[in-house]
Formats: sequence, structure tokens, C-alpha cells
Amino acid sequence: MAGGIPVIKGLREGVAANQVERIYGILNGTCNYILSTMEDTGRDFAEVLAEAQAKGYAEADPTFDIEGTDAAHKLSILSAIAFGSKIDFVSVETSGISRILAADIAQADALGYVIRLIGMAEASIDDLGRGCLFQRVQAHLVPFDNLLAHVDGATNAVVVEGNFAGRLLFQGAGAGDGPTASAVVADIIDIARGMDTGFEADHAFSIPVAGLEAMAPAESGGRVSSAYIRFSVADRPGVLAEITAAMRDAGVSIESLIQHGRHEEGSEVLVAMVTHEGPESAVTRALALLEGSPSLTAPPLWMGIIGD
Repeated sequence: MAGGIPVIKGLREGVAANQVERIYGILNGTCNYILSTMEDTGRDFAEVLAEAQAKGYAEADPTFDIEGTDAAHKLSILSAIAFGSKIDFVSVETSGISRILAADIAQADALGYVIRLIGMAEASIDDLGRGCLFQRVQAHLVPFDNLLAHVDGATNAVVVEGNFAGRLLFQGAGAGDGPTASAVVADIIDIARGMDTGFEADHAFSIPVAGLEAMAPAESGGRVSSAYIRFSVADRPGVLAEITAAMRDAGVSIESLIQHGRHEEGSEVLVAMVTHEGPESAVTRALALLEGSPSLTAPPLWMGIIGD
């Protein structure tokens, strides 16, 4: 996992004395290469994907990577190690990067952010005292001063937040012959030394497999954050009023709203907004109110904004 980054060993051994509060990061090198190249060149997704395939960073069929499935698999494994939870890949809320436009990258930059595909997991206790697990893979706006904003190319990075160790960053090459060989040989060396690698034992996940806890998926509607929402709309009178009315009725507070360009009357334009912090359920309600509207020429794109 994550090429040569020793994140599994770091979780199993380095933070063993901690209660891990959150784990998140850039878990797929293909997506990170595409997004950071779009950022550097201003080109759109399809063109950069073709370049990534030509360079061997992306498969001939890149769906597994660009739709977030690979990152979701990795996140579910990291969750099991970090929180002692049974692997629950099905419950990972997963979306990819295929709908991100060069215009989104440019707008994020103007606002002080970069866009990265982030896998995030947090454990919590619900009102009934049950252990719950939030797991999501989604493109996020990441502020320039965040550690993950400077992870470029096919690099992976994982942030672990422990109650004693604080915030730890594991970063390195996410794929390739050398990094992968490094990880494999490190396990072989541990076996030769007679150390417990987890392969020959019953506790590859820090604790015995039988002790892993089945944790219910955490409700995400109550999570509080800011959001970036991009609409593709017909350029005609009343469209902005319809969008802002839906936000108002759902209780979403708009921080900024920008319409990108103006073409011929009735043509498609992009409208991007950033919301103030609020519950995700409010954004979900607003988008539901707009569902099926003839003013929208494509489904809205929603991305979270990660804190610093």
C-alpha cells in the first residue's frame, strides 16, 4: 500500500500508544498526478489522463483509480489498523475526479486552495454508545498552507492524528518498481529477523482479527464544513435566483458566488460557489431541491473544503 511508505508499520508500531482520532490523505498516485498536472498546466482532465496513460501512471482502463475505488480499498484497510474496525469497504462514501474541470482548478487557486482526492476516516461514538466509523473518498479543496497541498505528482501522503503524538505525516512515492520493491524487501527482512510481520500471525491489523469490531457507518449529514459547489447551467435570466433560493430554503449560507464567463444567450456557463461552514445535510437538501431543474445542464459537483 502507498508504494514504499511505511504507513502500515507506522500505524501498527509507531503510534501503538495512541488513540488514533483521524486518518486521512492522498492514497492514489494516478489521481494526484492528474490533478497536480492540471494545476500546473491549465489543461482539462481528459487530456492529462491520456498523458498519464502514455507515461504508464494510469491503466488502459483507469476507472478503478479515477473513480476513487483504489483509494477506498486502501482507506478501509487503514481504518481497520487505526481503529480496530472490521474492513467495511462497502460503507466508504466514494467519488472520483473525472468530473473536475480546469475551471474548478483555476477557481480553487484563486480562492487559495488546490484540489486533491482525499481519503478520510474518523471513529466516533453515537448517541446509543455504539462505535461508528466515517469513511469517505472525495475530491477536496485543500488550503495552500496545509501539508497535503504540497504533495504533487504520483506521490502519496497519509496524515495520522493521535491523542499523544499529534499530527504525523507519512509521505513518499505511491507506486513504481523501486518503492514497491522497498516495501516487499522490508517485510522479507523482518521475516528473516524473526520479527512478527503480521503475515504468519493472526494480527495483521494490530490486534487479533477476531477482535476487530464491526462499526456502524457514521451519519455524515451532521458533519460541519464549508463546501465548494459548481453548477453547469443555461445562461438565461432567473437561473442564479433559482440556485440561491434553493440554498436559502435549505439553510445554506453562501460565502461567495461567481459566474464564469458569458457566451451566447442560452449557452452553458459555470456557476461556482463557496458556502460558509454548516451541516452537510443542508447542502444535500439544497441539491435535492434543484434536482431535475431545466436550468441545470449537468449534475452539480460538490467538494468539501478541508481544514488546515
